Amino acid sequence: MGEGSCAQILLEGFPQGLILEKLGICNRYIIWKIAFNVIPTGKDSKLIQKDLVFDGVPVRVYWPKTSPAGNRRGIIFLHGGAGITGSIRASEKVCRFMANQSDSVVVSVGFRLAPEHPYPVPVMDCLTAAIHFLKNAKEYGVDPNCIAIVGESSGGTFAAAVCQELVTREDLPRLRAQVLIYPFLQTGDFDLPSYQQNQSVPPLFRKRAIKLGLRHLTGKDINVEGVIKGSHVPPDLREKYQKWISADYIPEEFKARGYVPHAPAPFSEELYEQVKRAEETMYAPLLAEDDIIRQLPETFILTCEYDILRDDGLLFKKRLEDNGVPVTYHHLPDACHATITFFDLWPLEFPSSRICMQHVVQFLKSLYK
Repeated sequence: MGEGSCAQILLEGFPQGLILEKLGICNRYIIWKIAFNVIPTGKDSKLIQKDLVFDGVPVRVYWPKTSPAGNRRGIIFLHGGAGITGSIRASEKVCRFMANQSDSVVVSVGFRLAPEHPYPVPVMDCLTAAIHFLKNAKEYGVDPNCIAIVGESSGGTFAAAVCQELVTREDLPRLRAQVLIYPFLQTGDFDLPSYQQNQSVPPLFRKRAIKLGLRHLTGKDINVEGVIKGSHVPPDLREKYQKWISADYIPEEFKARGYVPHAPAPFSEELYEQVKRAEETMYAPLLAEDDIIRQLPETFILTCEYDILRDDGLLFKKRLEDNGVPVTYHHLPDACHATITFFDLWPLEFPSSRICMQHVVQFLKSLYK
């Protein structure tokens, strides 16, 4: 069984959710949330962990039990799940691995989720928790100048958005780095090569991904066909985004599995009004202006070949490099989206799950030599 098939079974294969939704008992997202919270985690005798609250936001903090020579590095972790599902518990094994392998204090953020709490509530919770940690780092045994923010999938979106919000905050320590693991970053073009090539690759089918993203944005179900065809982007914004979002900026080797350029569908004012907040940079960080981008910290980006979001990462890599921001980039040629969801979940773990985490830890350790 391939990575995509296993991912589909775990992340999407809960038919009970659809049945209960049709019966009017509860929506499918509640079942997904429950499913993520029954992932077995076990215990780790090498770590101390505590559930705390940072200015109203629940977090779980992990400390290595070994005695440090001084203050440790800090890591803020933001889980994936399209802002609709995922949890602190589901991210336990990933956070423990980062804490142990990089000798860091890890803060896993339990932000509120859509559809009950649509955008911008989840990302604002992440920002609140990050600000609290930066202000009070020493209380947790952390060097405030050695804190990185790590996000997976939509958590990578939130990590990038938090970084951008903080670059102008002169009253806070600067984040040392941002680590973006197959992030969603832009809403200007859902017909890039990776979106075409992987539109039917589980677990993140193109149509489903956009539907979940709009559910996170609005709290409602919206017909996504016009968004896929580009009808939601006004002509003036489309012209502006061409500077940053274009298949022309995707290296040719990433088009080898096929790519057919399509003209966008005519602009729909009605559709734009429904989804216009999707153009905000806290939702789509790739759309930030250059004066923000050039202030961002050193960045790690990881993409997967069989993932619609691959080209978001490639385009953000180019924007960062064009603005003088150092980028460490890794591409997993055999992996699909959500690979670290399976990290340390024997027998479901894939080789790419561990490779991804090893790349992340190697980068984090390199920041503080």
